[in-house]
Formats: sequence, C-alpha cells, structure tokens
Amino acid sequence: MTLLVCAIETSANVHLKELKRYLDNDIKFIGIFDKSLGIPKYDIQELAVMGFVDVIKKLFFFLKLKNEMVKLASKADKILLMDASGFNLPLAKAIKKKYPQKEIIYYILPQAWAWKRKRIQVLEKTIDKLASILPFEKDYYSKNANIQYVGHPLLDIIKKFKTKINNTVQSIAFMPGSRRNEIKTLMPIFRKLVKLINVKAIIIIPSNFSQDKIDEYYGDIKDFEISNDTHKTLYEVDFAFICSGTATLEATLIGTPFILSYIAKPLDYFIATKLVKLEYIGLSNIMFKKFKNHPIHPELIQDEVTAENLLKAFNKYDKSTFLEDSKTLRDYLEYGSAKNVAS
Repeated sequence: MTLLVCAIETSANVHLKELKRYLDNDIKFIGIFDKSLGIPKYDIQELAVMGFVDVIKKLFFFLKLKNEMVKLASKADKILLMDASGFNLPLAKAIKKKYPQKEIIYYILPQAWAWKRKRIQVLEKTIDKLASILPFEKDYYSKNANIQYVGHPLLDIIKKFKTKINNTVQSIAFMPGSRRNEIKTLMPIFRKLVKLINVKAIIIIPSNFSQDKIDEYYGDIKDFEISNDTHKTLYEVDFAFICSGTATLEATLIGTPFILSYIAKPLDYFIATKLVKLEYIGLSNIMFKKFKNHPIHPELIQDEVTAENLLKAFNKYDKSTFLEDSKTLRDYLEYGSAKNVAS
C-alpha cells in the first residue's frame, strides 16, 4: 500500500516515526516527511532552509507545493495528514475535490475547539477519519463526524515518569521557548531568577540551534548548564520554568513541577484574547479543567512575569498535589496512540 504523507513539521515527524513502527513493512510513504522515514518528495529539513525572503514568495512556494502533493495523491491508496492545518486543510480540500474516493486520515487535529471553530465543519466534510489526541475534542464535533480518540502521542515517546517528588529543589530546568522573541524576552528574567534561587540551573536548547543563534537569542548563559534532551532533563530535574506549548504538557506527563511563564507581543496578546476564549493557556490546565475544578500548574502571563513573582510562585508551590494530578492526567489521556492510528 502507498500512503501519501504530509508531515511538514518536526514535531509531527517524531510521532510519524513512532507510527511507522506499527505499520506493515509493505506500506510505502510518499510525500513530505523526514528522510529518515523513507524517500520524501520534500524532506522537512530542506523546507526549513529554502531561504524564503517575503510572504509573497512563501505563499507562491506553498501553493506550488500543494499542487504537487495533489498530483502525487494519484499514486496513493490513502492520505495521511499530520498537524499543520494552515497547509494540510487546503491540501485536503484539493485532494478530496480531485479524488473524492480517496480516504483521507487526519492525525493530530487542528485545535479548532480553541479558535476558528468553523474549521470543524470543513474537517467533517473533507476528512474521512479524524484521529483525535485529546479526549474532549470529539465533543465539539457533530454526531455524524467520523472522529475517534486514539490516545495522546506523547505517551508513546515519553518512557520515564516520576513516582516521587524531591521537596528540596536542587536542580531547575529553564525552557524559554523556541522562537526568537520568546527567548529574548524571557532570558533576562530567567537570569535574574537563577541568582535569586541559587540552585543548579539547566537551560534546554533545541538541538538544531547553531552557536550563532544561541549567542543571539540567549545572550549570557554562563550561569546555566546546557541540555538538548528535553525528556531526559525534565525527568532528572526537581522543577522547571517553561514558556508554553508542548513542553508544558511534556513536563506534566513526566511529573516535573513547573510554572508556565509566557510573554507575548502586546498586539499578539490582544488579538489572542479576542480570538481564543479559554481560561488557561497551558494545555494541561485546559484539559484538567474538563474533569477537575482546579489547574495543575500556575500560569504567569504578560506583566505578571517578573523574577520576583516567579520566585513567590515557586516558594508556595504544592509539589505533592501536582504529582498526583499528573498521574490523573496520564490516566485520562491513555496510551497507544501510534498503535491505534496504525490499525
């Protein structure tokens, strides 16, 4: 069987690699994915270094790429789309229009429950099988939608979970994000905080960052040890300060107490508050609120994010309750996402 795959983001390829372990050997990948998984038409690493200069050139390239993927779909028995709704939804509509009988599977769905809910109607009409990684997600779809909760893929790749908490914090991980603005905004605060807490500090830096990028984004990091292994480091440290995103869910599942610390550009934050009607921004807190009446971890946002405020939140943290809540969330999410999608 030939499977047209569109996994255009690095994170999606981590989960695609796990999925491939459960697929029959006679299933061939074509399309966009990491070259370690086959022979792609476009390797995601190539896309990352295309050297786009402006938005118009980006749009032109991705329109051309979409058309090439639609042509390639003629050779595929099934279509697998992963995350990246900005590219994958238009691609799905184009494929379905040209090849209405081809089955399209979408794994790691757009977070339409948080914003742009009109996408749900598009997904229901366009996608044949919706593989959800959040248990509550299907509640936002109609009864006619072919949506199934398959388990959360992070539980396929996180191998070690904490069973006890060290009340005396001896090491702290800092994750100031992966984008330039996030890192440059948080690092001065984190540097000040390290001096206030005075414990072993480890900064987790994406492994694909060049030294020039590290120097520009992070500035002076002489007070930090450097790690490129997120899961190993989060398991080994006693606490963490994390910007936002998937890393907050990773820390929760591993069982590492942490504080979410997020500062967006003022205009971006204003727009987000108008578009996204959510009480929390951390995915663990959003999910936990569905079946419990309290958040798992503190969230400090915008002007609240100061070294002094982070220190106060750190000093009054209930680590034991956090650990119990993290176990509850793991049970809620269940295991086996890749195996279920493969079937």
